[in-house]
Amino acid sequence: MLKLAVIGAQSLLGRELVSALEACEASVVPLSIGALTVDEEVGDLVVFAPSQLLLEGLDAVLLVDTPDPALLEGFPGRILDLRTEPEARIDAMPLAGTWPQGTKSLRGRPALEQVLALIPSLLDGVGEVGGTHLRSVAWLGDRGLDGLVEQTLAVLNGEDPQPGKLGYRQAFEMVPVTPVVGKGRLMEIRVPSFHGDLLILQVRAQEGHTLVKKEAPAGVQWVDAAPSSRDVAVSADLLAHFDLATDSKAAVLTLGFDPVLWGVLRPTLRLLGLM
Repeated sequence: MLKLAVIGAQSLLGRELVSALEACEASVVPLSIGALTVDEEVGDLVVFAPSQLLLEGLDAVLLVDTPDPALLEGFPGRILDLRTEPEARIDAMPLAGTWPQGTKSLRGRPALEQVLALIPSLLDGVGEVGGTHLRSVAWLGDRGLDGLVEQTLAVLNGEDPQPGKLGYRQAFEMVPVTPVVGKGRLMEIRVPSFHGDLLILQVRAQEGHTLVKKEAPAGVQWVDAAPSSRDVAVSADLLAHFDLATDSKAAVLTLGFDPVLWGVLRPTLRLLGLM
């Protein structure tokens, strides 16, 4: 049985991660980033104050929040950085397979990268892909939820919403983000919802090929109509809809997914060999 610690277990993402790991029969020590009072304990999860003593004998530490740097000094096990802004100098987790042998530290990848990597398992004959990513604030965890609530309340009270926790105005607004040069033909639009990302992709077939839908892989469900963000928020699967042109040379592929599930929970379980 894997022995793990989740640092930042008092957060929304941390609590979900602990629950997912415990469901796979891993031994999990849920740690905060600092001492907690009784009033700060929420729900049924008991979170412990961080201590090097609690890390002894563990196989890996998962970072959801930032602890005192001294906490991890000399820790001999693996470290997976799942924070919103991980250490850039650390190699990103692989898009397939388990933890690479001989690697001590890895950082997470955005859900978008994990989902785009699924396209070859969904369609045959794919050539060019472009489109729009409708991005919810779930990727920011507690900060995203709190920031969206604060801005929404400000608008409803007739006040000017401040960027604050989110870093940008979001309540009741669609916020286009110009694609980064060299990062493909994908426009990001930040939307005023918490859960449920949508990818609306224009797909063209390779020269001399046609597009063919494959059987859905594990965790993916083909649906008869393009999913809404609400559909996605209540589904454990990635929802996929395929609208093929009459010549089978082009199509619109709509993918709806929970960015926490596909950006953190599933990749972490795969990386640790728990799924």
